[in-house]
Amino acid sequence: MSASVELHGVRKRFGAVDVVNDLHLRIEPGEFLTLLGPSGCGKTTLLRMIAGFETPDAGTVWIDGVDVTALPPYRRPANQVFQSYALFPHLTVAENIAFGLRMERRPADEIARRVEEAIALVDLDGLGARRPEQLSGGQRQRVALARAIAPRPKVLLLDEPLSALDAKLRRAMQLELKRLQRQLGMTFIFVTHDQEEALTLSDRVAVMNAGRVEQLGPVVDVYHQPASAFVADFLGQSNLLEATVADRDLLGAVVTVRLACGIELQINAAGVPANATRLLIAVRPEKVAVSKRRPEAANVFAAVVEEEVFQGPTDYLELAADGGLELSAILANESALNESIGRGDRVWCALHANDLVVVRAS
Repeated sequence: MSASVELHGVRKRFGAVDVVNDLHLRIEPGEFLTLLGPSGCGKTTLLRMIAGFETPDAGTVWIDGVDVTALPPYRRPANQVFQSYALFPHLTVAENIAFGLRMERRPADEIARRVEEAIALVDLDGLGARRPEQLSGGQRQRVALARAIAPRPKVLLLDEPLSALDAKLRRAMQLELKRLQRQLGMTFIFVTHDQEEALTLSDRVAVMNAGRVEQLGPVVDVYHQPASAFVADFLGQSNLLEATVADRDLLGAVVTVRLACGIELQINAAGVPANATRLLIAVRPEKVAVSKRRPEAANVFAAVVEEEVFQGPTDYLELAADGGLELSAILANESALNESIGRGDRVWCALHANDLVVVRAS
């Protein structure tokens, strides 16, 4: 089966800056792929090259097995949903949704049927005669989605379409988007700098940095096994620990490392390069087990709670261990029966060997 979208050696330069640099990417049919990264990393430029609004300086863009690099946007089997919605204020909801179909000169009965289907898909029943100014922000976003999916493109491109919504509505729309994508079986390529959106929506995520894909994979894998310090720090939070290799067991299952503060930890040898002597280790704050009672486990050390922030379902802790080690922990507030941990408490920290991930420094 051919890929839904393929990019081969794509480059784009603005002035002296390589915004997208020799990028290769394959997106499968029916996949929800998120391009995640900070402002200026090239994700929106990459989306615009797939859409046809930017032309690559080098490389090729393929959609559904066809080289579309030289084709204008209206000749590509892809539609884009913009951050600003870009609705026509003088047209009704139904007329906005029908616009692309009319441009394709579809028969009137087909246009009416597809508009009705799209309205139902995005839960806008009964609003077809309204104009955009009579709608809420969430409803306008649904109109933009309906207009984009009505022509049934092979690929739907979404450029931070939820950024103008308030937090509660944004979370609801994330779930709606995922439901819609599964129902349609359409390839979605979504651009965001919001980590929660990427985790909520994606089948796979491409974390971008300085015009390149830093890491690509299923969202669970990228979160739990970040390849670099950048990915570990950008997708979620991470404690980054510099260490040296102190010992390797004879069976090759465990490596003992020594942190700069003198604390020794055992980590899984599978992630440690054979000849490495210096390592950078990432551990997620929620993987740091904290208790007032010393656990019977490996990788245990004492620390003091420097700061405690109540966040509803979780507590965020800043910890200081002997030797100058500082790290963050996130504890679930699962029950009122849990022990209370607050600022100034002396606690025990435990790190599981499999939660200590060796990452590239850059």
